[in-house]
Amino acid sequence: MNCCWLVSESSSDFFLGYRRIMTDTNSAHSEKKLIRVDVSSDTVCPWCFVGKKNLDQAIAKSKDKYNFEIIWHPFQLNPDAPKEGIEKREFYRSKFGSQSDKMEARMTEIFKVVGHAYSLSGLTGNTMDSHRLIYFAGQQGLDKQHALVEELGLGYFTQGKYIGDQNFLVEAATKVGIEGAEEFLKNPNNGLKEVEDELNAHSGNITGVPYYVINGNQKLSGAQSREGFLRAFQAATS
Repeated sequence: MNCCWLVSESSSDFFLGYRRIMTDTNSAHSEKKLIRVDVSSDTVCPWCFVGKKNLDQAIAKSKDKYNFEIIWHPFQLNPDAPKEGIEKREFYRSKFGSQSDKMEARMTEIFKVVGHAYSLSGLTGNTMDSHRLIYFAGQQGLDKQHALVEELGLGYFTQGKYIGDQNFLVEAATKVGIEGAEEFLKNPNNGLKEVEDELNAHSGNITGVPYYVINGNQKLSGAQSREGFLRAFQAATS
């Protein structure tokens, strides 16, 4: 379950620099500073979900200081994973052997810390459809995209839902107010080029996830703690 590490260069350095200049011309106390967080993740990476929960806690603690823009980018830990899916425990035992039981116990404890019960029930498999949907959600608003990532994680990691099941994907999209998800997913070409472009742009130089780029200058790998994110926010805006 080493689903962590890598970097993606932000393409918005000019915009962020302009925003900082504009902020500085106003009263230091009249406008919150903007923090943009680019997250590279895969929807079957448990550390990505844990990292999201810690990021959310850090954001909640910092909203009196900053405005946030969170953008989710795709990564595929196993791009050749079967679309039809395979039992999670079977997959992890074939991949990690005797270590899989220890890994499950470890993730169970970690998920308890973030308030959820970790489950290895259900199937795992190819994540492309979920990334297409996350891209589609982003077109309707970054808040909806962020909420969708939460719903997908809850379903896959705690409820035994299959990340490749379009019925589950549509259900998650509906919960967070995304319109047109079923029609979008039916065509396997919808969003495919955009996701592939994102994979090349944000995942080409990294080897694992989660990976975070904060305001283009703070790069973090792995499921950071809340305190780690808070330090990064301060460094990125100082």
